[in-house]
Amino acid sequence: MSVWILGGYQTDFARNWCRDDREFGDLTESVTAGTLEDAGVDAADIGVIHVGNAFGQLFTRQGQLGGMPATVMPEFWEVPATRHEAACASGGVALLAAMADIESGRYDSALVLGLELERTVSGDDAAGHLGAAAWIGHEGEDARFMWPYMFSALADEYDRRYGLADAHLHAIAELNFRNARANPNAQTRGWTFTDASFTDDDTANPIVEGRVRRTDCSQITDGAAGVVLVGERFLARSKAPKTPAARIQGWGHRTVGLPLAQKLARSAAEPYVLPHVRNTVLDAFARAGIPGVDALDGIETHDCFTMSEYAAIDHFGITGPGESWKAVENGDLEIGGRIPVNPSGGLIGGGHPVGATGVRMVLDAARQVTGRAGAYQIEGARRFGTLNIGGSTTTTVSFVVGNEY
Repeated sequence: MSVWILGGYQTDFARNWCRDDREFGDLTESVTAGTLEDAGVDAADIGVIHVGNAFGQLFTRQGQLGGMPATVMPEFWEVPATRHEAACASGGVALLAAMADIESGRYDSALVLGLELERTVSGDDAAGHLGAAAWIGHEGEDARFMWPYMFSALADEYDRRYGLADAHLHAIAELNFRNARANPNAQTRGWTFTDASFTDDDTANPIVEGRVRRTDCSQITDGAAGVVLVGERFLARSKAPKTPAARIQGWGHRTVGLPLAQKLARSAAEPYVLPHVRNTVLDAFARAGIPGVDALDGIETHDCFTMSEYAAIDHFGITGPGESWKAVENGDLEIGGRIPVNPSGGLIGGGHPVGATGVRMVLDAARQVTGRAGAYQIEGARRFGTLNIGGSTTTTVSFVVGNEY
């Protein structure tokens, strides 16, 4: 059974909701109202709700977020709802659960929300909370910042196997910040940089951990994204949507162990550093019935750090294993290039409210293939891929979204 994206909404990722004296209820109400309006449906049309949220209790002490939509919008009273947690892939698994509900015939429509408030604590405390997605007590014990440490280790592994120039990582950062300027919801759209911001200059671009520097990192972000998913029975009995609908053509989902070292040890004899990520992407391609990455018109991928995007480049198949630098150097990733990556600005430029990221990616993909991406629209886009990861790629979710029915 096909699953369609009727519409969706993203909050302004530059907004600091805590500074505005707002909380999860306000964030939920805002994104829900915007999502329903864009999809052209009412609350009564929603059969089930799935909420992606990773760290609600740590940043705000608020759990049980499946109950938040009914709390702020009484129209959802008694509508079944569930919260999903898979670190930075929480939004991705919420989407998968909603799809399964529709494909099984249990429900004909679903509201999927990704919610996260992270700017409630200091930067150091935020980094500590986010570190809960690693194997606590078993890895990164000497790190000040867990995830910069982990993705620096991934960069070192690439360097050991294939060679890696930090200049290529800095070029990814520069591209994503540049793309974000055209995105009206991007957290960094108004930020300014110098050429030195994307170099090894210790003043303009200081080291955070290992070889990871400031502009190699995604942002601490408040924000939410939502989409309405529907099945064929919903479309058959309702009037046509007011905008062209996108369809989820394929998906992949794989989960492995928590430790990064365990992942790297298991892949030591493999051509790909993270073969489970490659297999997740291939699953999405196979379910979509496409031969490979060149059937896509663009990608929204998980650039929590420049290294995660560097790894995504070869794992998507844009280059051979260990050759991501070629796509960086030759302009393949640029808007107008062979396969634009993160035209929205991604996580580095756009912002990374953890539980919302997977939903935001699919929303951006749907906007691209229906010609609604605005100033960062890829001309003629008909099919987009996404890659959403949690932890050190412990949970990996990939989608193919298209307008070819």
